[in-house]
Amino acid sequence: MKKISKRFKREKNKVQDTLYEVKEAIALVKSTSSAKFNESIEAHISLSIDPKYADQQLRTTVTLPHGTGKELRIAVLVPNENTDLISNSSADIIGSNDLFDDISHGIIDFDLLITTPIMMPKLAKLGRVLGPKGLMPSPKAGTVTVDVESTVKEFRKGKLEYRADKAGVVHISFGKVDFSSDSLLENLTTFYNSVESNKPSGVKGKYVKKLTICSTMGPSINVDFNTF
Repeated sequence: MKKISKRFKREKNKVQDTLYEVKEAIALVKSTSSAKFNESIEAHISLSIDPKYADQQLRTTVTLPHGTGKELRIAVLVPNENTDLISNSSADIIGSNDLFDDISHGIIDFDLLITTPIMMPKLAKLGRVLGPKGLMPSPKAGTVTVDVESTVKEFRKGKLEYRADKAGVVHISFGKVDFSSDSLLENLTTFYNSVESNKPSGVKGKYVKKLTICSTMGPSINVDFNTF
C-alpha cells in the first residue's frame, strides 16, 4: 500500500468534497502546491465518449495564451535538401536521414517531432518506436506541415496537442504554480472551450462528465465547469 505523506495529507485537508467555482479552484490549487519545486498545474476532463468508435474520438490542438511553462525540445525531420532552408528556425534538432537513423536506434532527445508530408511514408516505419511515446507526427496534431518554420513558432508560443485516452479522459498541463491566477484561468478556459467546441459527432447527450485540476504533487479539486 502506497504511503501518503504528511505534506499531502495536510494539503488534502484543505479540499472539500464539493464542486468549486473555477476561480476558487484556481486559488485553491495554488495554495495546495507545496512541493519544493515549481509544480505543473494539470487539468483532467472526463468525457462521455467511447474512443474505440471513430466518431467518438478526440484528438486536436489548442494554443494556450500563456503557454504551459514547460521548455519544449523540438526536433524537425525534413528531406536532406531542405535542412539548410530551416537552419535558422527555433527548432532544437534539425535533421533528415541522420535524425531518422537516430530515432530508429532509440536515440530520442526531443519532446516534439515535426515533419513534412513527404517524409511521412518513411517515418511510418518508426511508428512502433514513436507511437508508444506519443511522438508520432500527425496532421490532427498539427505536427505534419509544409510550413515548418511557422509550426515550430506556434508550438513555442503554447500550442499543444491533446487527445482522449482509452477511458475517455483528456489530460493536459496548463501552467505552473508561479503563473498568476489570471493566466491559469485564461489557459484553463481556453482549453475547456476547445474541448467543448471539438465535441465528436458521435456523442449524444451530456458530453463533459467531470473536470478536476491539481498540481503535480497536490490533491484533486473538482471544478464546476458551468462557472466558466
